[in-house]
Amino acid sequence: MATQDDDEQLGVVTAVLIGAILLAVGLAIGIGLYRSGQGAGAHGGPQVTAAAIMNGSASLGSANGPDTVAAGFGDVASVRVEGDTVKFYFASGKIDVAAGAAEALSEVVKGVAVGKKAVISGFHDTTGDPALNEELAKQRALAVRDALMALGIGEDKLELKKPEVGTASGSNAEARRVEVTLE
Repeated sequence: MATQDDDEQLGVVTAVLIGAILLAVGLAIGIGLYRSGQGAGAHGGPQVTAAAIMNGSASLGSANGPDTVAAGFGDVASVRVEGDTVKFYFASGKIDVAAGAAEALSEVVKGVAVGKKAVISGFHDTTGDPALNEELAKQRALAVRDALMALGIGEDKLELKKPEVGTASGSNAEARRVEVTLE
């Protein structure tokens, strides 16, 4: 015959088990987000070497190797020069800088050499959590900054500028970008 004490103990054991399960699920989700690139900036942001930029294999945080320059927009990294602006497009949830960054940034490097400043702004799409998207846009801008530094540009010649509106227009693939301009 069960007593009131037995019922209370059963309730406590059940609560502890539920708490342990929730803790395990939360830990698994956290590890999954970290490994998928959401936590890539935990150790000072992405790093890139000059050699990787020069040979076109500058891929930051990707376990699958370097990304390719896409002919169109999609869920791959690409880089385009549009007038005086270099636009880096990113795969969803990634901070990988596209191959071809050195070539695309050549005019920026020349402009900085004659006294201009490179301004870097990160944008994001409208999918997912807005706070995570803002952090991802920042990490992407830091990756592009690191790529410019690897090409010999001093940090004093670079400006990270948060855009007034972080959510960019266009398709989601077009919105996931970092723009570099000279001022």
